[in-house]
Amino acid sequence: MELLPKQASAKGPAQWFTGDVWFDVIARGEAPSRVRVNTVRFAPCARTAWHSHSLGQTLHVTDGVGLVQSRGGEVVVIRPGDVIHTPPGEEHWHGAAPDNFMVHTAIWEDDDATWGDHVTDEEFGAR
Repeated sequence: MELLPKQASAKGPAQWFTGDVWFDVIARGEAPSRVRVNTVRFAPCARTAWHSHSLGQTLHVTDGVGLVQSRGGEVVVIRPGDVIHTPPGEEHWHGAAPDNFMVHTAIWEDDDATWGDHVTDEEFGAR
């Protein structure tokens, strides 16, 4: 067993996020494990760019109100307790609603995300 010290919170990079996003690494498995777990905090209107994961991603909302959308799908409102699973290769985005912060735990495998364009204000407001 090993007690790991808490790492400093990291600002989400502008090439992957719109707005203020901060994350804390909870778990980063070493080979052969590929598990990745982060707590991610989004300020109102902050969001990811369009992206996909070759092995999928699961989000667990822990606080606030957020939005999530798969390419071609509807924008869905998410709240604490909601679990969102995005299958492998499905392009999507997620973030905070316009008037709320949102916090989720993100769980995925490997560091193989494919990042696309930023979500436009029109796409973000299309609910």
